[in-house]
Amino acid sequence: MRTLQSAMQFTALKSLLPQKRTVLKWLHWGIIPFFVWFIFADPEVIRRWGPGWFQFHSTMGLGFSVIALAWTAFSLRNGLLSRPGPKLPTWAKRVHRLMHLGLVASLFLVAFGGFLLGLTASFQMKAGGVLPFAPPLDMPRTHDLVGVAHVYQFYSMIGLVAVHAVFHIWRHLHLRDNALRIMAPKRLHRFL
Repeated sequence: MRTLQSAMQFTALKSLLPQKRTVLKWLHWGIIPFFVWFIFADPEVIRRWGPGWFQFHSTMGLGFSVIALAWTAFSLRNGLLSRPGPKLPTWAKRVHRLMHLGLVASLFLVAFGGFLLGLTASFQMKAGGVLPFAPPLDMPRTHDLVGVAHVYQFYSMIGLVAVHAVFHIWRHLHLRDNALRIMAPKRLHRFL
């Protein structure tokens, strides 16, 4: 009797949680402001603007990393929720899976690259100015190499995101499979 009652309580609690697709949409749309910030933000220029702006940049890095790691954990737990769709040709089905796996991997690698920057730094870096995220090992040459690699990681991810966007726009317009409606908020569906 007690087990049945516990199971019913668990089911009731589980029904209050958002569906997996809803969580994926939140992650998808939640990371966009951080992503756009880092496309245009140059740390050297921001450093010259003053400590307040660099603090903001650091906070944006923390936000990006939290969502990137949450998305990685979500994907490891649930797998890819996106399905290729019946209208896609065989080549596009393969591209679809590889592209989405690549996006999740690149999110993780960019966040991990940020961790390595902190690890190889000569001082204690704090995400958002409050969260120390790696013990500084004071490795200046390695830090410079990691910095360059981190930039290339991010710009590679930008390229993959661009390919991803073009792919889904192509699906939506050419194949007419409503691909853009899948991740768009319902309020925008009438425009798609």
